Amino acid sequence: MAGTVEGDHVDVVGMWVTADGHIRQELLPDGRYDEARCERHSAYTGRYTVTGSHLDYVDDTGFTATGDIRGGVLYHEHLVLYRQRKSS
Repeated sequence: MAGTVEGDHVDVVGMWVTADGHIRQELLPDGRYDEARCERHSAYTGRYTVTGSHLDYVDDTGFTATGDIRGGVLYHEHLVLYRQRKSS
């Protein structure tokens, strides 16, 4: 199942952000994603699948990309994103 822990798949659901906060990628539990860039909300939207710690993305225009989780960090093409923790 996309975006959830199943077998040895990594749990990726949640908000991921670059260190400067300019790029925010929300990975939704239904296998969809919504990426914001600076003030541009929903700059990219599409679907993703998870195999182990590898992600495959297909945006709604058909563009494809990949990502990998290593050490709790999402390496998505040229981006480095960190999981944003919910504040209590």
